[in-house]
Amino acid sequence: MKGSTIFLKVVIILIGIVALVGMIWFPLTEGRAVNLDLFSIYSDPFIVYGYIASIPFFVALYQAFKLLGYIGQNQVFTLSSIKALRTIKYCAIILSISIVMAILYIRIFHNKDDDPAGAIAIGILATFISIVVATATAVFEKTLQSAVDIKSENDLTV
Repeated sequence: MKGSTIFLKVVIILIGIVALVGMIWFPLTEGRAVNLDLFSIYSDPFIVYGYIASIPFFVALYQAFKLLGYIGQNQVFTLSSIKALRTIKYCAIILSISIVMAILYIRIFHNKDDDPAGAIAIGILATFISIVVATATAVFEKTLQSAVDIKSENDLTV
């Protein structure tokens, strides 16, 4: 069990690093960035929005890391675990709303010479993934809450 949680923690760290590197590197490769200086690239309102909208993603990764810590310490059936799951759920909901808003922005304000289909498809996929994560964590949160309630009732009767 300890090896599995360590492996999953490493995976979470790698996901965070890859996401961060991608967020820093991608704006440099975007077509509009060819003739722009670094300040102009990273001060673009859509890029800034992407960085702000990514905060819930990184908060959720941190909460998942903490949850694995609780699992590794054999403290799964605690209020701290439930709180971590609840935070992950809310982060996933906020992230999906942020992505939908970005899709709408792209759809409404895209340059008529550009084809936004790829960006919109990726946005729809990311929104779907966020909704699945929110739903799964809601189920886990409810199940864990029930288990904690039963455990606390048993502790009171003993």
